[in-house]
Amino acid sequence: MLFLYNLGIRLYTLFIKFASLKSIKAKAWIQGRQNIFKQIQDQILPGSQHIWFHFASLGEFEQGRPVLEAMRLKYPEKRILITFFSPSGYEVRKNSPLADHIFYLPADTEENAERFIELINPSVAIFTKYEYWFHYFAKLKQREIPLYVISGIFRESQPFFRWYGGLHRKMLGCVTFFFVQNDESKRLLERLSIKNAIVSGDTRFDRVYENAQHPKQLKAIEAFCGNNPVFIAGSSWLPDEKLISNLTNKYPEWKFIIAPHEIGETRIKEIEELFKGNIRFSMLDESATSPQTLIIDNIGMLSSLYQYGNIAFIGGGFGAGIHNTLEAAAFGKPVIFGPKYHKFQEAKDLIQIGAAFSIKDENELNIISEKLRNEDYRAESGRKARKYVEKNTGATETILLHISDL
Repeated sequence: MLFLYNLGIRLYTLFIKFASLKSIKAKAWIQGRQNIFKQIQDQILPGSQHIWFHFASLGEFEQGRPVLEAMRLKYPEKRILITFFSPSGYEVRKNSPLADHIFYLPADTEENAERFIELINPSVAIFTKYEYWFHYFAKLKQREIPLYVISGIFRESQPFFRWYGGLHRKMLGCVTFFFVQNDESKRLLERLSIKNAIVSGDTRFDRVYENAQHPKQLKAIEAFCGNNPVFIAGSSWLPDEKLISNLTNKYPEWKFIIAPHEIGETRIKEIEELFKGNIRFSMLDESATSPQTLIIDNIGMLSSLYQYGNIAFIGGGFGAGIHNTLEAAAFGKPVIFGPKYHKFQEAKDLIQIGAAFSIKDENELNIISEKLRNEDYRAESGRKARKYVEKNTGATETILLHISDL
């Protein structure tokens, strides 16, 4: 099984190299790892120890950020190092002041894991949600370096719980302690006789709650919205946007803000063709209030945008799965998304309490939108969303207390 794993890592790297000929993301993945060990050697003081945080991508960074910030405050004398697997995380956060060093994670081969851990000399390793790398985990255990998984989430369909998942179960055995999001995850681990776990909750609640308390003010957005009701689409994809575009004629008094998941020129032009009477954020000034639709053509604003909305539509539900619903919920906004949400506990919870609504076609979007036009109905849904987020905060404090004890 280890042979197949190693082969898979090498084939994946080869595939990315071929994909980099056409894909900007794949090219960044390859270029970011060129001479990676020289980059590390040049930047790190030999012998210095680090608290090592690893994030798969930008979403996991934001999820683990409350713990990262708390560790920075609690241990100001410690050096912190961050690694990312994906360019979408590294390229956005490569200059974050929360860490002393930020790198791409070298591919998970035995040689790379040995050399990387030797160079960074971690006193502790903290992985967020998922990303299980056999050689890195094995080397950490071999060196008796504590490894924590925070905001962990497990489902029965994962390889850990299948007949062929022996290697994945070995990875779990390398983890010092699991901080999981829900009772189901803890029960699944216990089925494998793994007892070193507690239900701490999801650190994303802490992150989005704090963000909603102190959001960044965006004067140009405020001016664009004026006194109109505002429909915000966050992390949207083309199938989402096609449905939403039909609402612009139906509700001419509404303003629409589209913040797509990807902001390449091709994607922006697709949106411009769908939404007539639009303007890009890069072309917006505080006096530009006439267009009905604003297209966000940058990354990093979405978490602050929701404060200006009345209804939020979260993208991805017609693809691999919905994106972050909690950012909007924390601002007390009712949330709409497509049918692929069942992997996300918070989405199921929000639907159950009447704070979120799943739709599968244009007709269902029209029905929900009409209901949410009612100010009282909308306000009640939003209140439930905000209360749900507030109720589920506290994971960061639990994790910090246990890590200190351990």
